[in-house]
Amino acid sequence: MNTAMVNPEITHVVLGFSVGLLNQLDRLLPAGSVLVVEEPAICAARDVAGQLARLSCAAGVVAAPVQDEANAATLARHVERPAGVRAVLPGLEYTVVAAAELAEAWGLPNGGPRAVRAFRDKSLLRETTRCAGIGHPDWQRVDGPQEVARFRAEHGGSCVLKPTHLQGSAGIQLLGPGDDLDEAWKRTEAADEVHLRTAHAGSPGYVVEEWLRGPEVSVEALVHEGRIAFLNTTETQLFPGRHPVERGHVVPAPDGGAAPAEAMHALVAATGFRSGILHAEWILRDGRPHLLECAARLPGDYIPFLIALAWDSDLIRGLVDVLEGRPPTMAPAPVRGAAVRFLDAAPGSVREVRGLDAARELPGVVEIWMSAEPGRSVEPMTSSWSRVGEVVAVGSDREAAAAHALAAAAAVHIVTTALG
Repeated sequence: MNTAMVNPEITHVVLGFSVGLLNQLDRLLPAGSVLVVEEPAICAARDVAGQLARLSCAAGVVAAPVQDEANAATLARHVERPAGVRAVLPGLEYTVVAAAELAEAWGLPNGGPRAVRAFRDKSLLRETTRCAGIGHPDWQRVDGPQEVARFRAEHGGSCVLKPTHLQGSAGIQLLGPGDDLDEAWKRTEAADEVHLRTAHAGSPGYVVEEWLRGPEVSVEALVHEGRIAFLNTTETQLFPGRHPVERGHVVPAPDGGAAPAEAMHALVAATGFRSGILHAEWILRDGRPHLLECAARLPGDYIPFLIALAWDSDLIRGLVDVLEGRPPTMAPAPVRGAAVRFLDAAPGSVREVRGLDAARELPGVVEIWMSAEPGRSVEPMTSSWSRVGEVVAVGSDREAAAAHALAAAAAVHIVTTALG
């Protein structure tokens, strides 16, 4: 048992090193109160100890197999329970199972290990909820391109191919009648997040699904003891192309999300999820929500920031509340609109980024972040990691916020030179 960094000041344990989550906890929690538990290989590769030295809240790091989902119920043998611990938080998609199992072993609130395991596997989630009246695309598990071909032929010549164990749109492809399925299978099979994920973070599997067309929304829900205590609905836009990568989000969704909200309540009931946060993605076909996938963790893509701006409420604080065993304190309704627009560029080497100063001066702009800079490479748009920057804006309502974000994004020009 590793006891090197356990001390009486620790009140919160985070499984998986997440810069975004830890930066937020740094403004909420006292010095030395957060213990991070991370995979040994990732501790070394990402210099987790060195990065934690910048954070006041960090008490240190313990190396343990937090991504070993098959043996997650034994994690308590590797991590000693701090005497004052109040909550266990998942830092990453690939640690949600371990976080639930460790919290369960320590008698702390969590989503429930069985429910959380369903949310980690896209096919298992469909099996768990198929008898609950929740809309789904038609789907099946597949082991190779021949099965994909049969499914595609039975569904009008189009389908969606997905890995069941990854996040951030990695490996997901929208396939039409002319797409080469052998090539598509190889691309999906090769997809991974090697900088975040170890080999035992979920068992690789694949599903093929009906390609549903319609508006897309996500629903973010704080759940306290089996009941939704806060719910937000976010409108989502995608980049065009084979890979369904998010191009932008707007909070709140256009109609307040009444139908998705009802579907979210049904999802919580069907899975038996107890306490924590859920981030579910839905397609609206003929007004009825159809579940694409759902994660038992904080959303990415700046959605917590958009919720803070639109609702004047802190989603991170709300998550800490429910994982400490109390209802969250959140506003009853949004007070303005907030939007993020992600930037892309032609693949190649970045030569110049123009218009940043002008974009920052436009109405409603809150922040602009860029990963593209001269000399860096831009890859084709295949996952969330392919995006090269983002603009966040606010407005008096959702329409104004979306327009401000779009105008600022249009003002930024990333000039690239094709490689090779």
